[in-house]
Amino acid sequence: MPLALARLGEDASIKKVGGSPETRQFLEKLGFVPGAKLTVVNAIGGNLIVGMKESRVAISREMAAKIWI
Repeated sequence: MPLALARLGEDASIKKVGGSPETRQFLEKLGFVPGAKLTVVNAIGGNLIVGMKESRVAISREMAAKIWI
């Protein structure tokens, strides 16, 4: 299931990161790699706030749709 469909407060583990090579590289630099654990903290204005590795990252729903959990 794509991260964009995850419920608030749901803990998940990344299974796959899709998209173009540039998109995958951008997401990997943010820490979105297979096996990483994350939690959807909040959804604001079409963006997701994701907690991972003791930090929070905001990504668009479009980007979140490329991350499979």
